[in-house]
Amino acid sequence: MPIQRSVRAQQKTHRKKRLRLKMVFTFIVFHLIFAALMSPFILFWGPFESLKVIAVGSVYTSRHPQYVQYFLSEDRITNIMHTYDNRIPSSIKVDRVSVVTNADEGITIEDIEGRNYYGLPYKGKVMLISDPKRVKIALTSQIGVAGERLTDMIRNSEAIAGINAGGFYDPDGKGNGSFPDGITIHNGEIVHNSADGKAQDMIAFDAQGNLILETLTASQLEEKDIQEGISFYPNLIKNGKTLITGDGGWGTAPRTGIGQTADGTVIFVVIDGRQPLWSNGAALSDLMKVFIDYGAVTAANLDGGSSSEMIYDGKILNKLWNVFGERYMPTAFVVMPK
Repeated sequence: MPIQRSVRAQQKTHRKKRLRLKMVFTFIVFHLIFAALMSPFILFWGPFESLKVIAVGSVYTSRHPQYVQYFLSEDRITNIMHTYDNRIPSSIKVDRVSVVTNADEGITIEDIEGRNYYGLPYKGKVMLISDPKRVKIALTSQIGVAGERLTDMIRNSEAIAGINAGGFYDPDGKGNGSFPDGITIHNGEIVHNSADGKAQDMIAFDAQGNLILETLTASQLEEKDIQEGISFYPNLIKNGKTLITGDGGWGTAPRTGIGQTADGTVIFVVIDGRQPLWSNGAALSDLMKVFIDYGAVTAANLDGGSSSEMIYDGKILNKLWNVFGERYMPTAFVVMPK
């Protein structure tokens, strides 16, 4: 009898332990689900202004703007994104460390790091190309069918370096990077045009190697003898004048940009983001600040997010945010060998 009572007591104790574990597990699951359901309301409607501005701008300018459109009207989104328009952009110095200098190829690569508009740390890469006429557009060999990885576009074009360039539109919801958005021009010929005759915000190089930031139609591109270019926005610096106010309204994200100094040197910039233990990403004003520090008189934002990537000598230089590796994209700015 004492043995039976002991066994029953142990079984009862085990049942209590299992019950407690189930209660703890249920408690944790409930609060995780509750937090997930409440997080959009906290982000988009909560009292934390900076968090709201970052969240709305980052999501609305990403591949999935519908996530914020479910909760906020277009007017409300616009108001939030322009919260900091009248504030002065960050003046925090960008730290620079040269990591590669190839005098024979006229290329210098530097590590950069700083703190973004919201005080969060970021890291990135800058590539300086001394001869602007070596910068060309590369595009997917399967245009209209599928995009390509940046490494493939660089290899196929026999280039030595490059960054991602324009965005793409997604007519069938596949998101495979096959259709460049707007106008794409290469070697003086328009190779893709989805503009329907409308003028586009062009980021392009003319025959003299000057970086041109203008809103142009396809016919105007030919008139101006534009050789290489894609459609994207916004511009950051034009004729030496800065164009971004406040944080820029797009929140934080991985960023890619292109610029040029007065002597013609082309500047590629890629800033990592969405990796809190590595780099939190940059606002548009932070990207502009990098170009200011490098003496750019012209600079523009390129496609960012999971597209942001820089390659040199066959190696990916930055730390990709996408856990699946390189994104398939339509276009790139590449550097041809001498």
